[in-house]
Amino acid sequence: MIKLFNKTKKRRYDIDAPIVDIQNSGNGAVTQTIDQSISNFFTGGKIAGVSVTEQTAMAVSSVYACVGLIAGAIASIPLPIYQRTGDNRKQITNDITYLLNEQPNKDYSAAVFWESMAGSLLLKGDAFALINRGKHSGKIIGFQWVHSDRVIVRKSTEGLVYHISPNTQLSTDSKAISVRADDMLHIPGLGFNGLRGMSQLQYALRHSAGIAIAAGQYSESFFQNGARPDFAVEIEGKLSPEQVEMVRNSWSEKYQGLDRAHLPALLPNGSKVHELTMNAEDTQLISTRQFQVEDICRIFGVPPFMVGHTQNTSSWGTGVEQMGIGFVKYTLGRHLTKIAQEINRKLWPVSDKYFVEHKTAGLERGDFKTRMDGYRVGLGRAGEPAWLTVNEVRKFENLPAIKGGDQLFTAIPSTTDPTQP
Repeated sequence: MIKLFNKTKKRRYDIDAPIVDIQNSGNGAVTQTIDQSISNFFTGGKIAGVSVTEQTAMAVSSVYACVGLIAGAIASIPLPIYQRTGDNRKQITNDITYLLNEQPNKDYSAAVFWESMAGSLLLKGDAFALINRGKHSGKIIGFQWVHSDRVIVRKSTEGLVYHISPNTQLSTDSKAISVRADDMLHIPGLGFNGLRGMSQLQYALRHSAGIAIAAGQYSESFFQNGARPDFAVEIEGKLSPEQVEMVRNSWSEKYQGLDRAHLPALLPNGSKVHELTMNAEDTQLISTRQFQVEDICRIFGVPPFMVGHTQNTSSWGTGVEQMGIGFVKYTLGRHLTKIAQEINRKLWPVSDKYFVEHKTAGLERGDFKTRMDGYRVGLGRAGEPAWLTVNEVRKFENLPAIKGGDQLFTAIPSTTDPTQP
């Protein structure tokens, strides 16, 4: 018997029905899927000789840049609340607006909250947040982000149940708390199986990040321990080991260091200098590291130029601008839709009156000329009926409203008979 506390109903109760995973064996017996982290403990969980974890993956610059870019963009997008009024909508402001956009709890800001949620979704495949309610009123008073590694999701006859451990060592002991689905924001990623989303660290990023980590470690080892010199000095005749060491030390004393870098080299009779060029193996290493940047960007849906990989990409022109707009539509859009729908169904489960929707217009703004041309069309150009007011345009540009700016321009009907010359 497991005791659960439902904050919405404000009472503690017991569940006699067994909590089971969604997978069942053929004979009806309950089976539990082994967590990938446990499997990795026995198998090593290594790719290219390295272990891919949240910490090691974020040490890869392209992974860090992609996660930071997407999570930061999601955290910066306003999340207003709207009220439906017939076929129209109007934006409202209440206590939940403040929680979603300014401060979800006393410990951190909304930007930190959404950045943490997005980071967990991108790396772990799930984002979790407790919905905190008042003890007596049941009113929503805050949201608390919960690290994905602290959560076990189970299926019961009552629906999904979330067991939250006090630390990342997953357990269902007396220290863990259990809440029902209506008190938990759960945003799963791609590959949702009814309990959890598919972890990018276990699947898509496992090989790409593993190879990138291995290549980085090899490069570090190459320059730290086995770095190839830029040139070699060939001396005629046979030298003893002591003489070789003496020549090397003599060269270092005379020519090593920035202040001696451009001194002319004086060589003994018959000595020659040979420049050492990069071999095919070293060139292949560089190509591998460049490809891994593109591969990791492909996994996250980020245009490579947005993380500083501008190879084969122009830094100017409308092409880059359109790719940035496409990033908002096709990469951020799939995450924003799931976030908004989860909030709507958990905060207003039986109401069609209120809903949230992200405002992405700020990220999709074109250049100044494009915006001005669009505003002219919206305000009514060449006698066409308008669908924007002056104050609406000024609001888009973060300008204060003006008197008389709320009037919508309508086309003036022509008094000229078109049949007359």
